[in-house]
Amino acid sequence: MGKLRSDISISLDGFVAGPNQSEENPLGEGGERLHDWVVPLAAWRESHGYEGGEVNESARVVEEARENVGAALMGRNMFGPPSGGPWDDGQWTGWWGDDPPYHYPVFILTHHPRDPLEMEGGTTFHFVTDGIESALDQAREAAGAKDVTIWGGAQAVNQYLAAGLLDELELHVVPVLLGDGARLFDNLGDAEVKLEQVRAVEAPGVTHLRYRLVR
Repeated sequence: MGKLRSDISISLDGFVAGPNQSEENPLGEGGERLHDWVVPLAAWRESHGYEGGEVNESARVVEEARENVGAALMGRNMFGPPSGGPWDDGQWTGWWGDDPPYHYPVFILTHHPRDPLEMEGGTTFHFVTDGIESALDQAREAAGAKDVTIWGGAQAVNQYLAAGLLDELELHVVPVLLGDGARLFDNLGDAEVKLEQVRAVEAPGVTHLRYRLVR
């Protein structure tokens, strides 16, 4: 069985998205700045169907984040739309167009049932309404011997942290202050989360910090 891991961009004051998220501004006010380091990279551009791009110290970090992944987990807020609620006419298919950059099964944490959504390129979104453990079990079955990754958002990562289920966390720390928004490490309750740093990589506009969860 593979690991459960997550990597996520975060501001210096702990936010992974800015305030006032909307369909027009899915990362909230100022949130796009959290990804200024990755969008120009060739490794990111290739995974999103673009050519060219930069190669720097972040390139290998991005490549590693996509290696050995067989399935993913995602919170409803990251999948969208920000208004939440029932799926209504079912026309919402995420932020990524007809060919999302995942190309494996993605399990969405939601309170509202919906049939699986098959997209181009091998991505299928599954909508799980019976909790984070069930979603993880389904993702692990789909992944086989490969890893499962949590692509976000903050609430989803926090839930798996609080439950003691996460094995590895990589933070891409960006030197911006957002002041408000979706904060990582909130609402962990009485969970005792112990992190052991296993590497640090300095790169243009970001510092990558990888942690192992100590149990």
